Amino acid sequence: MAWWWVGNVILLAVVIPLVILLANRVVRPAIEIRRYADDILEHGVGLTGNLDPVPALVDTRRMVEEVKAGVVRYGGALDQILGAK
Repeated sequence: MAWWWVGNVILLAVVIPLVILLANRVVRPAIEIRRYADDILEHGVGLTGNLDPVPALVDTRRMVEEVKAGVVRYGGALDQILGAK
């Protein structure tokens, strides 16, 4: 019966604190990883809000090509006007 009490004391004095220490070493980094993941999610959502106008770049590129063609025509006409003098 005495060995039973010795085993219980060892369990309470050594094993349980060791388990708590090891669990703390696992839980603390897991909580930190959770914070990082939440931060990434928050900033990722903010980033996608800034990417909403990206499809409009296709229209912008098309319009730039049209304006460029107009500028070339204007430049050619201007050369003809200035060259005629």
